[in-house]
Amino acid sequence: MAQAKNGDIVKVHYNGRLDTGVLFDTSEGSDPLQFEIGSGRLISGFEEALIGMSPGEKKTVHIPPEKGYGLYREDRVIKIDKKDLPEDIVPAEGMTLEICASNGVMVPVQITEIEGSTITLDANHPLSEQTLIFEIELLEIVSGKDTNG
Repeated sequence: MAQAKNGDIVKVHYNGRLDTGVLFDTSEGSDPLQFEIGSGRLISGFEEALIGMSPGEKKTVHIPPEKGYGLYREDRVIKIDKKDLPEDIVPAEGMTLEICASNGVMVPVQITEIEGSTITLDANHPLSEQTLIFEIELLEIVSGKDTNG
């Protein structure tokens, strides 16, 4: 039976939980997730977990932060002056905004603190530092380098 490898386009169903058991993402109730293994579209630990799996196979994997959403980085936290926000935005702690990084890419940030006219923005992923547990079912290898179809 075929086994999934880098370059294969696959369809999977999954449940993603924190190590506390809290469900943070799932494909249940929707179409399966389809993507190319090794494309970098998903966290590396998820893509790597599929390598060697056969259609119909299920597995549970624990993904450390380094292969998930990364470790928390202080250099991804910035302070700005409230006047630097667009006039139509009323900032509130917990609010998510998008800012344009120096390379032109839009980056989601969360307002973590408002102190006077100073606003703290955090560009770390909300799941950074988390060990993630995924229950994965490989439904189908749609196409691949050595796969017919």
